[in-house]
Amino acid sequence: MKFGFNVPVRGPGADPAGMTKIARRAESLGYDYISVTDHIAVPRNIDSRYPYTEDGMFPGRAGEYLEPLTLMGFLAGITDRVQLLTSILVVPHRPAVLAAKMISSLDVMSKGRVILGIGAGWMREEFEAIDAPDFDARGRVTDEYLQAFRILWTEQTPTFHGEHVTFNDLIFEPKPVQPRGPRIWAGGESKAAKRRASTLADGWFPVGNNPKFPLDTMERYSAAQDEVKDLSQNADRDPAALDFAYWAIWPWTGGAETTTDGERRLLTGTAEDLKGDVKRFEDRGVRNLSIMLLGGSLDKTLDNMDRFADQIMSKI
Repeated sequence: MKFGFNVPVRGPGADPAGMTKIARRAESLGYDYISVTDHIAVPRNIDSRYPYTEDGMFPGRAGEYLEPLTLMGFLAGITDRVQLLTSILVVPHRPAVLAAKMISSLDVMSKGRVILGIGAGWMREEFEAIDAPDFDARGRVTDEYLQAFRILWTEQTPTFHGEHVTFNDLIFEPKPVQPRGPRIWAGGESKAAKRRASTLADGWFPVGNNPKFPLDTMERYSAAQDEVKDLSQNADRDPAALDFAYWAIWPWTGGAETTTDGERRLLTGTAEDLKGDVKRFEDRGVRNLSIMLLGGSLDKTLDNMDRFADQIMSKI
């Protein structure tokens, strides 16, 4: 099993000194990847419903966010081994050719350590604020941009003519270090997200606490994972070639949390509970687990990293 966590993009630790301590501690403790979230400009008034809280309120309304691809360049320069994951990059937020070049450059400068977690986005107001493509077309835009990325990353004379992006007669160099470009993990829990994971991406990377599509028990996760595998087979792709990752966005406190149907929520409870959950995920072919280690201060985040590495990672 590979373990990773999100570094802070705002608040305590979201500065050069704090980020350096977190990233280098992650490498020394044996974490496999560190990840960054994506917001560019947060509007003052948000009516869009956030998918990952019961009341739909977005917890990041204060608006302080480091830009993720820029931050990943910094992280690449201060680390040697740990992989760098976007968790997640909202694909329509950046023009396709520009985004492809930024991601390719990051892969070159990190010596092939980039993983591209992606999604179509949820906040209409942010799309409008940054002049992104039509929010209502975001799923089609995302699919088209992903196809364009692959062509730019792999073909010597890249050409693409779509509804939302068109290019030809380009020299697109340097290519990513990874032969087909970074592995793409499609985030999201909806039917559309599962289809994207199974037909266009290299893996599926859902969050466990979506109230509309909860994946907070092994039974719920397994049923959804089987859907992804079936969709992959229907698209003449091998499900065994997909990466399966999971994001437990809730903090590990040592206490068990209860789901709406009265079961213990995955990856909560004692250290023994967590080790059992990790084994069950492994049995399902999940090889990447993202956990929540951010604390209210830099020292608390570092303590959480130490505690999880000592009590869970070192025992598996």
